[in-house]
Amino acid sequence: MKIAVVGATGMVGQEMLKVLEEFNIQITELILVASEKSIGKQISVKGKEYSVVGLQAALEAKPSIAIFSAGGSTSLEWAPKFAEVGTTVIDNSSAWRMGQFIPLIVPEINANQLTREHKIIANPNCSTIQLVMVLAPLERQYGLKRVVISTYQSISGTGVKAVEQLENEKAGIKGEMAYPHPINQNCLPHCDEFLDNGYTKEEMKLVNETKKILHDDNILVTATAVRVPVVGGHSESVNIEFLQEYNDTELVHILENAPGIVVQDDPRNNVYPMPINAHQKNETFVGRIRRDFTQNNTVNMWIVADNLRKGAATNAVQIAEYLIENNLVD
Repeated sequence: MKIAVVGATGMVGQEMLKVLEEFNIQITELILVASEKSIGKQISVKGKEYSVVGLQAALEAKPSIAIFSAGGSTSLEWAPKFAEVGTTVIDNSSAWRMGQFIPLIVPEINANQLTREHKIIANPNCSTIQLVMVLAPLERQYGLKRVVISTYQSISGTGVKAVEQLENEKAGIKGEMAYPHPINQNCLPHCDEFLDNGYTKEEMKLVNETKKILHDDNILVTATAVRVPVVGGHSESVNIEFLQEYNDTELVHILENAPGIVVQDDPRNNVYPMPINAHQKNETFVGRIRRDFTQNNTVNMWIVADNLRKGAATNAVQIAEYLIENNLVD
């Protein structure tokens, strides 16, 4: 099994290498790919040193799977080239997510859609993944009418430049700004670019990707995405209105038995999900589960996950694992 990681020197790429090690996927050849400025750089994986190569060299190697985390423009240009030589591409950018014939996959929910013919597979947005992990099992039982999301997203979702901005501000150093305002001791209701409808791209990703993954354009979804001075881990306050009445105990039981979900819901003893505890974890955590007393068939909850893990690297590696286990790659 020959696997390429494109963007291996970036934050998500580095996390992908860690997850590949942890999942112990049997790889016969690992190809680490990055931009021209990183070609030749040495990276250690499982105690073995690898030299970073460029995209053309990786393409010529014809890997079975290429996991991309190198930005949308790179994915748009190179994913089809890899697909043409028989490589299955798992892309972590937003470039292919809403493509009509591109599967948008969270393995616990819809990996069974995948076939050998799918040569480009999209990894959903980080904030979408943790949301649908919780919505999907509840949707199957009660149906979904409306979902209202407020996110509290870590700066690692923006990248290294944002982490450096926070560190500089804490140290009182003037430096390059990833955001239009300070992030230290601040919250920015501004994730990605603003669109003509007043929402940001990040907010509309939550809307559109949720509907695509759950195969239901009738679900009403609205979101406000906020960047907070947390280095790792996204949190979401979610209000869910069901089509049917739900039972409180049954709802919690459904979540406790859903794959990839950990319920942490004992607020009287200060037990609830927090990003500091989700760090380096592959699961999605949910708590503060309580009935919305202002609206019928409606529940409030708090959802947390490591955005570099389940929100990106872990989900991509899980897709690769599924493809390998089900003999869906060349």
